[in-house]
Amino acid sequence: MNDRSMAGKICAITGPTSGIGRATALALGRKGARLILLCRSAAKGAALVAELKTLGAEAEVIETDLSSLHSVGRAAERLTARAPQLDVLINNAGLINDRRRETLDGLEEMFAVNHLSHFLLTNRMLYSLRAAPAGRIVHVGSAAHGFVKGFDFDDYGWHARRWGTMRAYGHSKLANLLFNRSLSLRLGAIGTVTSNVLHPGAVASNMGSNNGWVGKLGMAVVKPFFLSPERGAETSIYLASAPEAAKYRGEYLIKCRPARPKPWAEDDAAAERLWALSTALLAERQIVV
Repeated sequence: MNDRSMAGKICAITGPTSGIGRATALALGRKGARLILLCRSAAKGAALVAELKTLGAEAEVIETDLSSLHSVGRAAERLTARAPQLDVLINNAGLINDRRRETLDGLEEMFAVNHLSHFLLTNRMLYSLRAAPAGRIVHVGSAAHGFVKGFDFDDYGWHARRWGTMRAYGHSKLANLLFNRSLSLRLGAIGTVTSNVLHPGAVASNMGSNNGWVGKLGMAVVKPFFLSPERGAETSIYLASAPEAAKYRGEYLIKCRPARPKPWAEDDAAAERLWALSTALLAERQIVV
């Protein structure tokens, strides 16, 4: 990981201050990439920048709250200004809640953070990605998409259904796979930008720590059985940096290899319907994709 193979390339990553996001940022920094860190906490971002600089990496922070669509829109403007040519966008940040919560935009929070904010950010950055010689989009999805049997367009916000933490999380991660599918079709088979999604494995991270002492206790119990963040980040790093990964388009990868997701994650009609829903939800809030 010290081959400097990313020298001269610009990588943006959401959620880079902990877990696999941090491991990914550090690995890409060692490879020589210039990193733009989209962080909710400016202080944590600054600490990571300082650490990256000790590795000889160039890095900067754009404060970004993925629970606010307007914050994401502003972040995209700043990112475009700082990286009119963007080589890699890693949609890494994720959230898991033990109960239903809403954002200020009136959206169920896991759907908003895990999918819709990344949908907005990615679409806003397509021009910069197309300006790069070979732009790459990397989505951190999850095998948790198997916790549901399809995307529920009638109750995507969990108003009518009984809340289930893992089902709601899996629902939002299914959205990652469907988004990757519809985006890849739009990018085309011969375009310069590729889009792929991955399952990192069960990783010992800070996910769930926002759920109070119960969430922290639960993670402490299972942590010894989970992958380290460094192991979990391997496929993200591979898709972002490996020359041979340029051949993948619209794939779902596990352990750096293509895998088959659940059948409902390969539903083109559902993928297009999700794209339309996502665009409509943004339009309702006067946000243009």
